[in-house]
Amino acid sequence: MKNLVRAWPMLIACLAPLASAQTPAPADTPYPGLLTLQVDATDLDRRIFRVRETIPVTPGPLTLHYPQWLPGNHAPTGVIGSLAGLKISAAGRPVAWQRDPVDVYAFRLDAPAGATALDIEFQFLSPVIARNGRVVVTPEMLNLQWNAVLVYPGGHADSRITVQPTLRLPEGWGFGTALDKAAQRGATVEFKPVTLETLIDSPVFAGKHLKRVDLDPEADAAGRTPVQMTVVADDPGDLEIGPEALAAHRALVTQADRLFGGRHFARYEFLLALTEQLGGVGLEHHQSNELTAKPGYFSDWAKPSVRRDDIAHEYVHSWNGKFRRPADLWTPGPQVPMQGSLLWVYEGQTQFWGNVLAARAGLVPLADALDGIAGDVAWVASEAGRQWRPLQDTTADNVMVPEAQDLPWSDWRRSASSYYVEGELIWLEADTLIRETSKGTRSLDDFARAFFGVEPGRIAPLRYGFDEVVAALDRVQPHDWAGFLRSRLDARARAPHDALARAGWKLAWSEQPSPTDKAAAAAFKSDDFGHSLGLQVGKGGALRSVRWGGPAFEAGLSAATKLIAVNGYAYSTERLQAAITAAKGGTAPIALLVQDGDLYKTVSIAYTGGLRYPKLERIPGTEDRLTPLLSARP
Repeated sequence: MKNLVRAWPMLIACLAPLASAQTPAPADTPYPGLLTLQVDATDLDRRIFRVRETIPVTPGPLTLHYPQWLPGNHAPTGVIGSLAGLKISAAGRPVAWQRDPVDVYAFRLDAPAGATALDIEFQFLSPVIARNGRVVVTPEMLNLQWNAVLVYPGGHADSRITVQPTLRLPEGWGFGTALDKAAQRGATVEFKPVTLETLIDSPVFAGKHLKRVDLDPEADAAGRTPVQMTVVADDPGDLEIGPEALAAHRALVTQADRLFGGRHFARYEFLLALTEQLGGVGLEHHQSNELTAKPGYFSDWAKPSVRRDDIAHEYVHSWNGKFRRPADLWTPGPQVPMQGSLLWVYEGQTQFWGNVLAARAGLVPLADALDGIAGDVAWVASEAGRQWRPLQDTTADNVMVPEAQDLPWSDWRRSASSYYVEGELIWLEADTLIRETSKGTRSLDDFARAFFGVEPGRIAPLRYGFDEVVAALDRVQPHDWAGFLRSRLDARARAPHDALARAGWKLAWSEQPSPTDKAAAAAFKSDDFGHSLGLQVGKGGALRSVRWGGPAFEAGLSAATKLIAVNGYAYSTERLQAAITAAKGGTAPIALLVQDGDLYKTVSIAYTGGLRYPKLERIPGTEDRLTPLLSARP
């Protein structure tokens, strides 16, 4: 400590030049000239994207940035570690560069005298296996996110930098994107120039097996902007879309129009990959989305719905999050940090509307939608971390844990999932309150149309803050909305059942999982005993999670353990279910043989409550406000 104190003045002197070298805040002035970006995505065997850029410059100091803070991630998740082989030259001569020692996403250089442009080359080394990161290239398809394959000059807002992108694909592949094509020569596609902001927000799905579907066939005749869907698949058989599935996806577009009233995109492109090979993604963009689903998404349409609301969720984001955007999540460029104080609106209300529109469109049957609400209420009520951490604080989670990680004791820590699910229930409560106090004449639909449907045709983001949300709610139905919201955002351990009671329903329990629960267990290869023993069992008996404070927790179990046997017999889902049922109302504990590394031990769980799966029940003599909410709008 003494040596550090003596060195402090010298340390400050060393750091001072670095501080003065920082790039100024992005200015709202146009960057002079057109950047060109060429991406070669044909190296399928090694999963390498090869990049060439030309950036107009004037001689002197320049900073090039690699995108760091990514829209939709709300966090500094730029994949700078996958950039390699960076070479910069001017008129054929190398230009030296140096990475900023503090901002590692920034490259400092001096454009030489007489230089009018910099030529840049590098490679994006896509992960080849899942443990290296998200796989974005397979032999059948690829997902190109432009932020991964570009650097850009600092000092200007991303909306004032213009880029001409070109993409070379494998021969015979098709593609989908919200970008407009300018020309195509064989497998090389040249897109029309766009701003850097739009480019980063306009990913590409491409593949060997691809199908395009028009989701609003009457758009041209009706004067509406088009909505289309591009589907890529591991197997061409998964591209067959039955009439019921197609009708539901088209109904999603119709029901969104009836909810919001106006479209805020030049055209919208649903990008859907049906795959076991490409890494999972569900990400919103202003004029498109990125979404992966399991093969069989269309062919298994008659089976219970699992995650079909995801596509509705991402579509809602075009209005909530992209067009209407929280002021502290809007930044002038991807090197500027974001703040997420309103993510309970951005994500929470989108979760609400995504579930509602999925039901209204028929993507999710009404019974499945009700089961989903039951599951969400039960999940929130059992989230132990609500005892110490208010919902508002969870909006910092994306920055605290920017990479998706399966951290232990997630229900005690709380995470970004909280402002999705509990946020959804806040907006469900707001809807039922508006319906009740207006005697059924108004609902949150009126808020959506007034707040998100303003200025039809406008694409540029329209920012908002907490006060604007409160004022818009008050115009729909006068109430102390600031107090309503703050009491739910800042409180600890508040029960999430008010919305259900006002809607005429209550949370109940069944000893049998619903068809939706069974389908989810099969899809995610896990068995959920979270509301009984307080654990979730994955493949091979490995415990995927243990609820904080639950019976399994009190017995000393964690996600490090593997379940070997139940009451002396080899573990199976059916044996654990039977053991829980047999122990109901009795006194004998359930004996579990578990493995923790090289250690085997038997633990006794004194649980006698039986199997518990959440469901909804009507409250006799009350008005049903859920069914009207989830019903299609004529």
